[in-house]
Amino acid sequence: MKILDRQGRLFGKISILDLGAALVILLVVIGIFFFPGTSGSVAQIGGVTTKPVEVDLIVRGLSVRDPEALLREFQEKGKTNVIIRNQPYGQVDVKSVQLLTRTLAIPQPDGSVKALPDPRQEESFSANLLMTLGGNAKITEDGPVLGNSKVKIGTPMELEGTTYNFNASVIDVRIQ
Repeated sequence: MKILDRQGRLFGKISILDLGAALVILLVVIGIFFFPGTSGSVAQIGGVTTKPVEVDLIVRGLSVRDPEALLREFQEKGKTNVIIRNQPYGQVDVKSVQLLTRTLAIPQPDGSVKALPDPRQEESFSANLLMTLGGNAKITEDGPVLGNSKVKIGTPMELEGTTYNFNASVIDVRIQ
């Protein structure tokens, strides 16, 4: 009896292609279970320590009827839910919230320029906020990580509470 016949079967029973496919599947299974490789999140790589972090956020053009009521809600609750890059992080402390006045640069007759409050009615429903949030972050070689997301200047964050959901942008990160 021949080892390989005309149809490419070993000993007339098993196709070489089927044997090759079974061998590849077996090697993949062995590779997955016996040599899993590195796994885990960004925060688990390298030397990781947890430290308090403060993050400053700027909110521009937030459409809100009563900005003072929103500020009171932040002060009363003292916490807000944060979502970074569509990944929920959880609650962080609201350290401070400041309402930035909307001004216009108005040229004066003597050639100087003054910043005066914006008199337009439609701008009274648009607010700019400067917020400081605080929480614990994992500190990696690449910087602070909240949840599984790196937090750096320019990172967009979504803030969510019982009566609000809006986006802000990170403008400063301070590791304590």
